[in-house]
Amino acid sequence: MKFAAIALAAGLAFTTLATSGCSRHRQEAIILANQGDNVVDLDPNAAIEKYEQATQLDPANHHIFYKLAKAYKKKESWDKVATTLSRATDIAPSYANYWFERGWALEKMAEKTKQPAQYEDCKDPYKKCIEHDPHKDECYARLGVAMLWTDDEQQALNNLTKAIEHRPDNIDYYTRLADLYIRLGYEDEGGKVLKAAKEMADPKDKRLYNVHTLLAGIHRDHHDVEKMVAELEAAKSVNQDDAGLLFNLGMAYSKLTPPKKAEALQMLKGFTARACRSAKSQRYKRECEQANSTQQRLKGPGS
Repeated sequence: MKFAAIALAAGLAFTTLATSGCSRHRQEAIILANQGDNVVDLDPNAAIEKYEQATQLDPANHHIFYKLAKAYKKKESWDKVATTLSRATDIAPSYANYWFERGWALEKMAEKTKQPAQYEDCKDPYKKCIEHDPHKDECYARLGVAMLWTDDEQQALNNLTKAIEHRPDNIDYYTRLADLYIRLGYEDEGGKVLKAAKEMADPKDKRLYNVHTLLAGIHRDHHDVEKMVAELEAAKSVNQDDAGLLFNLGMAYSKLTPPKKAEALQMLKGFTARACRSAKSQRYKRECEQANSTQQRLKGPGS
């Protein structure tokens, strides 16, 4: 009995020491992670070194893996982000944001190749994100993009629509959904989405630029030049620095009945100054030729 008691006491002492050691490692890991937090904005490499050391001391702390992934994200080391977040999701699979960030890293890797097969890898993390947080709008939006790249247009439409349902104040979701409708040939549906965006948004929101330009394209296809001009003018009111917009607006003014010659010449002159006499001239070669010929026509013979 005495031997058994001694053995039990020894076992308890060993357990206490082991637990104490584990606790010390966790504490040291937290200290290292905090040191990483202090330098991550100024020196991501130094932060990564601290976080890596911390994960070795406490490989079960998913929060530290997430910090490490965010540090790699600052360096745009997307493969490292993805693999680090894979370890985080193994430890804490219910954290929706880990799945989202992993999907985003895989999507950034896919952007380099533009291969549909690469976008397949993004789908599961985004689906897992939705599974663990059905209200996370970003996951629906990004899953919609991945679906589009893999030629599943219906699922792309469904997920972009759900993104709007969960975040109806995000203009970007409206433009993505409308652009997809338009590209699939459903301009009426795209127009309805864009009009909903206009009704919801602050008129001064610069993101309305894309809404107005998409609507202008729809009106152009419907041969409604006056409405096209109105949308292009609205686009210019929120973003006056786009050379392409000056070209489109100038050409639209020239096609009105009767044409607004002074306005057309002003826009086209601004376009040629920005795009046709600079490093952008090759990019806008066709537009520059059209702008010059239209200006000559509007000025009349002998100009």
